[in-house]
Amino acid sequence: MARSDTKIDSAPSVREPGPGDALVIVDMQNDFMPGGALGVPHADEIIPLLRSCAGVFARRGLPVYATRDWHPANHCSFRAQGGPWPPHCIADTPGAQFAPGLDLPASTAVISKATQAEQEAYSGFEGTDLERRLRAAGVRRLFVGGVATDYCVLATVRDARRLGFDVVLLEDAVRAVNVAPNDEQKALGAMRELGVQTVRSAELAAA
Repeated sequence: MARSDTKIDSAPSVREPGPGDALVIVDMQNDFMPGGALGVPHADEIIPLLRSCAGVFARRGLPVYATRDWHPANHCSFRAQGGPWPPHCIADTPGAQFAPGLDLPASTAVISKATQAEQEAYSGFEGTDLERRLRAAGVRRLFVGGVATDYCVLATVRDARRLGFDVVLLEDAVRAVNVAPNDEQKALGAMRELGVQTVRSAELAAA
């Protein structure tokens, strides 16, 4: 696996984002909130945590990216088309909007994924220009939070590591679907095996 030039070998460097770092907020949309079309349990609890982290990055002049599902009404992941999920995050509907209270900085770059009916995309990199944007901004390390730990967060982290980015998971600012009871723990274990480090959102705010 290709590795970046930046090494994460001390807690202070993880707690204090700086040049070369970016925040990636994954799929914090209405349909993934409790009560939504594909609600992730307790996903609403991490809204203030991610808002705080976004504020830290914005105040430091560091980039913030927010991924979102932006599906056509006949997307292949929907049950009517043979997929596993109920219709969700259909483009330009209220369910696809970012959750109230997230209050993303005005400079946030929005990354829309799974925009084609025949293409699924759990990762924020799949079929998007996220990698190009990160490279252009000189980003080498990603801080990642959002939903769901065992699907889109995991897929985004896997692709980030494959592409050579270092990754820090905001461990208290992710939530899982847990279709099977241990899916979350499996996902966290998979990310640890990829060399992902962790930090709590409050540590960023306090740094």
